[in-house]
Amino acid sequence: MKITDISPQKKNDRVNIYIDHKFAFGLSLELKYNYDLKIGKEIDKNFIDDILKEEEGKKAINDSLNFLSYRQRSEKEVKDKLKQKGYEKDYIEVAISFCKKHNYIDDEAFAVSFVKDKINLNKLGSYRLKRELMLKGISDDIINNVLTENEEDEYERALKVANKKYPTYKNDEKDKIYRKLGGFLQRKGYSFDIVNRILKELIN
Repeated sequence: MKITDISPQKKNDRVNIYIDHKFAFGLSLELKYNYDLKIGKEIDKNFIDDILKEEEGKKAINDSLNFLSYRQRSEKEVKDKLKQKGYEKDYIEVAISFCKKHNYIDDEAFAVSFVKDKINLNKLGSYRLKRELMLKGISDDIINNVLTENEEDEYERALKVANKKYPTYKNDEKDKIYRKLGGFLQRKGYSFDIVNRILKELIN
């Protein structure tokens, strides 16, 4: 088999490779130079397979970096995105390995940032935070470490949330306030002990 033509694609840094006068595949300019592809070069199927495998791996990496460019993501989120795009397992692992090696994926840093944002913006409690981090694929060790660092002020945070919400129930009977405010705090992710303590303090 012989390369008979190489033509640039429009609007990107890629080329079309023609073998024996027929279109064979598209390729990045980087790989064209890396593999020294030029008109007249004799190649075989194994050589083509190697090129296409590296091309697919680089595409997976680029899609990962694009996905990560908007905000931090967990490893699981990136894997799920690549699966959604149809990449096979081997190429997903290539992309994940590249991103972790260059610190584009760091589940611990992601968890720290995620918890900080959820506490500041949504005033969530540890139970809710743990559940959401688990859905992001964060390991138990990382979750426990991150949440331990934020547990000291959890009661004060829950009390502020309750004080802000409490006036909306001012016309309700005492038992209804217990149910409504208690349910609200539990949905925010605060523990039964904290919720019970706050209800007694505010309502009694």
